[in-house]
Amino acid sequence: MKMAFNTAQALQLARDTLDIEAQALLGLKDRLDERFAQAVQLMLNVRGRVVVTGMGKSGHIGRKIAATLASTGTPAMFVHPGEASHGDLGMIKNVDVVLGISNSGESDELVAILPMLKRQGVPLIAMTGGLQSALALHADVVLDSSVEKEACPLNLAPTASTTAQLALGDALAVALLDARGFKAEDFARSHPGGSLGRRLLTHVSDVMRAGDSIPSVMPQASLMELMREMSHKGLGASAVVDAEQRVLGIFTDGDLRRLIEQGRDLRNLTAQDVMHPGPRTIRQDALAVEAAELMEAHCITSVLVVDSGLRLCGALNSNDLMRAKVI
Repeated sequence: MKMAFNTAQALQLARDTLDIEAQALLGLKDRLDERFAQAVQLMLNVRGRVVVTGMGKSGHIGRKIAATLASTGTPAMFVHPGEASHGDLGMIKNVDVVLGISNSGESDELVAILPMLKRQGVPLIAMTGGLQSALALHADVVLDSSVEKEACPLNLAPTASTTAQLALGDALAVALLDARGFKAEDFARSHPGGSLGRRLLTHVSDVMRAGDSIPSVMPQASLMELMREMSHKGLGASAVVDAEQRVLGIFTDGDLRRLIEQGRDLRNLTAQDVMHPGPRTIRQDALAVEAAELMEAHCITSVLVVDSGLRLCGALNSNDLMRAKVI
């Protein structure tokens, strides 16, 4: 029989769930001790990989923990304990360290491989709520992930316990990346296809216009020559440079509109007369995201690029950065 949906009851259960899981995490925080540091030390010193294993919902959490560790500088992989008993145990070497996850600590498939791990001399970290369980008794280090109760009204479905496991795994990953001196650039190298990778790995030199595509004129060029250069190169701006290609100034479409609005006689003006001297520039070896930040900070849509000798070597605008998916 289908029961009528009770909106108030659903909202109350949702709030209760969040309260229970929040309390579980606070309890976890209060129980952290030197065993956590010992687990971090084992993982930090591992010559092989951190092998994460667990059954059911703990296994799903384990896969996420392994992925987080791997993406933050700690080589890691997930091995299903059921498959381990049928050949995958060969993936685990004595240079590895195993992180076994089980709320009860008595999952049959996980318990079955513990003697073999011990025989191989593989260090074992247990993440469990069963502090007297088979998993805990076999472990070199035990991380207490116990919770007072599950958020499930029946106190059956893994909810608060898996939240605690996930948070404890994140805590391990954060402590490890800090101990390794892991930086944003390192994270980007393992995420080259993502937006962060593009932001942290793309340099100005990768996206700038170079060579004949750079709009530039000498200071004595007429305004008409300057306008033709801007129109031909399509940047919406042009650099004004000296004979050594050092940047003297910049002139933009906006500057041209303002000259017309002022009613200036344009016929005899030169680039030097109309340019903005000392414009914003950026080095070609800077990150492209720095160029985006420079444009945003100074409300400009294009920027000139210079080399180590401060000579003009490129130019780019916001459209170039958008095409590169930097912004």
